[in-house]
Amino acid sequence: MSAQYRSQDFDAEFDVLVVGAGGCGLTAALAALAAAPGAQVAVVEKADRLQGNTMLSSGSIPAAGTRWQRAAGVEDGPEIFVEDLERVAGAHEAPELTRRLAGVSAELVEWLADEAGVNLSLVQTYKHVGHRVHRLHSPPSRRGADLLNDLYRAAESRGIPVAFGNPAVELIVTPDGAVAGAVTEANGERTRVGAKAVILASNGFGANRALLARFCPELATAPYGGSTGSEGEAVLWGEKLGAAFANMGAYQAHASLADPHGSLVTWTVVEKGGIVVDPNGDRFGNETVGYSAFAALELARGGPFHVIADARVRDTTAGGQEEYAELVSHGGVIEAPDAAGLARRIGVPADRLERTLAEAAAAAEGTAADPYSRTAWGLGALRAPYTATRIGPALFHTQGGLRVDHDARVLRADGSLIPGLYAGGGAAAGISGARGGLGYVSGNGLLGALGLGYIAGRAAASAMRR
Repeated sequence: MSAQYRSQDFDAEFDVLVVGAGGCGLTAALAALAAAPGAQVAVVEKADRLQGNTMLSSGSIPAAGTRWQRAAGVEDGPEIFVEDLERVAGAHEAPELTRRLAGVSAELVEWLADEAGVNLSLVQTYKHVGHRVHRLHSPPSRRGADLLNDLYRAAESRGIPVAFGNPAVELIVTPDGAVAGAVTEANGERTRVGAKAVILASNGFGANRALLARFCPELATAPYGGSTGSEGEAVLWGEKLGAAFANMGAYQAHASLADPHGSLVTWTVVEKGGIVVDPNGDRFGNETVGYSAFAALELARGGPFHVIADARVRDTTAGGQEEYAELVSHGGVIEAPDAAGLARRIGVPADRLERTLAEAAAAAEGTAADPYSRTAWGLGALRAPYTATRIGPALFHTQGGLRVDHDARVLRADGSLIPGLYAGGGAAAGISGARGGLGYVSGNGLLGALGLGYIAGRAAASAMRR
């Protein structure tokens, strides 16, 4: 929906208006101001505080060819990164975006650290799904909240206003189809905000059941573990303007949402040797396909499920990841001295769980082939005492959205630009395949969020100067 354009009837005017104060939006605002010092940049956010999927993530940004990698002796570069992304995602509708984001990734994380003051380091304790080398860059806490707080502090220090509790409800469109601002609403009052460039950083549509039913029908009734603010405004506004979409059926699911705690159980537990069992105590797939791909197996099967590990895996993981350590301290990870005792505690047949653990141990030790072709077993065969966490699958965020060009400018279906409109993060098309959750590589969400935010902010500033 768009508001009628009246060029002299703005309540406020800015050079760049960013819709959404998550990782994408704050990065876009900072990048715009850095590229055009003195520009008037503002952010509007419908929530009353910082939130969004960046907040809920581990804060891990994949980047290839960074100084941290070189210092650690990791040989990497955009071409290797693209190979990994394409291998997992397969063919999709935005291949040029894959190359663009991989190419800017090192510049992005170094700019975040040097210019935005974000505390980042190379994760060397795990690689996570899809990456052949260590290329995830994360806050030391492995918390997206720390990443977001660093970005917000940078925005505050530069005088960028962030208006919380001020949702954008309409785009302002000129008679020739250009975007000239947005209408916000707070306390029943509407404000017309004019801008030379509008950047949509409003996230995806994971919390909009109608849009899920339309684009990802298999998830229409699935549990949702992402930000409640992901209601698909960008999709609805873009459609009204004739924008093109790409990869609308793609998403990132997660196979291990702690039940009933609600926090994400890091897949590091699996990568270090853990397995996932169904209500019968049986494994049902290769866990190392990744948390998004494995979620599809769970959604098709029905739970509850448990991730089984041992005290060694639990303690090693908790030592490096604070959120998992909190889950352990709050009783979300139970322990038993043997398989039979663990089976009683989680309510599965003891003989089946004992057999499952024995088969997994044989595969990990190389004395038998794994029936699901798993070859990576982390720390090796699990051994008593064993641990378990009850988990379930959930949608985390959608990976389809508005089609954008190399400068994050929104495109119409005929390939022409919608003047004045940019998009990033969940509002824009992702690079995780054309459909389903199988194409997601760890960090794709934040790469699209912060990467496109960085690109959009700089491009908007450049266009404004012209």
